[in-house]
Amino acid sequence: MATSPPQKPAAAGFPRLARVRAKAEFDRVFSAGRRVADPLLSLHVLADEKAARLGLAVSRKVDPDAVGRNRIKRVMRDAFRHTRGQLAPGAYVLVARVPAGKAVNADLRAAFLRLLQRAGALPMPVMGGTMPPAPTSLPPESAAHMRRPSLPAR
Repeated sequence: MATSPPQKPAAAGFPRLARVRAKAEFDRVFSAGRRVADPLLSLHVLADEKAARLGLAVSRKVDPDAVGRNRIKRVMRDAFRHTRGQLAPGAYVLVARVPAGKAVNADLRAAFLRLLQRAGALPMPVMGGTMPPAPTSLPPESAAHMRRPSLPAR
């Protein structure tokens, strides 16, 4: 009796509804969308009412070998899969730049997340540290001790 291969969980998949596929949709994102760029990638974002969708453009200029181009697309799809639930509705089209061909997977993933944050699609990371955040405004009585002592007139 033959067994079927294990199925991926539905949340980790990349269904057709999560893709920008038609040339007309790519053209609409490029013409009406907003662009943010990084040395490795360029991200075009067009907000709309549909769930978050990803489109990829990796040309032969980025990597002449199909294996390299497919690696970039595989890493970007995986990063998108993991962040899709946090993204605002709309179309996200990534265009790989020439340095992306030589970049390691972690750098590609980090560049993608940075672009999403700069585009406002993901919240900025919370900075950790040992100091508590500075108060935005001090009450007048507690601010008095922070004033500079006045210098005597000469």
